Amino acid sequence: MTRRAYSPLTRRRLANFRANSRGFWSLWIFLVLFLVSLFAEFIANDRPLLVSYDGHFYYPIFHDYTEADLGGDLPIEADYRDAEVAKRIDARGWIVWPPIPFDYRTINFHLPSPAPSPPTAANLLGTDDQGRDVLARLIYGFRISVLFGLVLTVASSVIGVAAGAIQGYYGGLTDLFLQRFLEIWSGLPVLYLLIILSSIVQPDFWWLLGIMLLFSWMSLVDLVRAEFLRARNFDYVRAAKALGVSNPVIIWRHVLPNAMVATLTFLPFILNGSITTLTSLDFLGFGLPPGSPSLGELLAEGKDNLQAPWLGLTAFFVLAIMLSLLIFIGEAVRDAFDPRKING
Repeated sequence: MTRRAYSPLTRRRLANFRANSRGFWSLWIFLVLFLVSLFAEFIANDRPLLVSYDGHFYYPIFHDYTEADLGGDLPIEADYRDAEVAKRIDARGWIVWPPIPFDYRTINFHLPSPAPSPPTAANLLGTDDQGRDVLARLIYGFRISVLFGLVLTVASSVIGVAAGAIQGYYGGLTDLFLQRFLEIWSGLPVLYLLIILSSIVQPDFWWLLGIMLLFSWMSLVDLVRAEFLRARNFDYVRAAKALGVSNPVIIWRHVLPNAMVATLTFLPFILNGSITTLTSLDFLGFGLPPGSPSLGELLAEGKDNLQAPWLGLTAFFVLAIMLSLLIFIGEAVRDAFDPRKING
């Protein structure tokens, strides 16, 4: 896309965003980390990326193979970490392993010391109290935390913007009843509800997302409502009504774009809060199922194993860096949409 495709206002906003070098580089660092985590199966896995055996190529990372397929006798899934299987493949071919030959569930049975074991050449960040590689769980945990936060942020923003738009545009009894509902709904004890529901249903990614979505959508309602209350009396809105334009069209085409300017500045902070909430629930034991790659579970393991400081320190620094990057990005977005800097 050429430079001329952007409006002068958009170019000024992009220039303001780049001017905040801390936020600009934080965005790139965060994107690189996130993109790397999306390919976690190719970076940390207990299955080879490629196997050459007897002149044929096999792709265990994509397909399940039995020992019989690789010259064995048993029709069971091949364990590529087994010494006999590895010896048989090496005799008539070769194996390409990922950089980290463990996934988040793999237990290392050849540790130099009892688990949790300190960092070694095989386990660069050590292992947790179950003998699982910390670095592998960190990569998978980072991905699931960011994906959870992104999905929750987008879904809650859509619902919150829609609710705030309806309140602010129509006003009157609609605004009154929805505002009273928000006051009641926001007063519910979310943590207690999660604890009660966790004792009834085994939580998973989508279950937690649905429960948290019931309450997280309220973060943008007041902001959007205020923008619509202000904009609904503008001349261009009155002119659109006089021309017979329907209310949904006015909301979507004329008022919502102005309201979204302020809303966009809050999205990185909402994402930050979503990730923190999931980490807190996992730390307390009410989050993802046990065994899932989770930064909160890694924090809990660090608390329970003070003799293994690499667990707590790893989780702390990863969370601190990730959340700091999101805060810096949010500050840069806020500067980009600041009308004082745009008009200055």
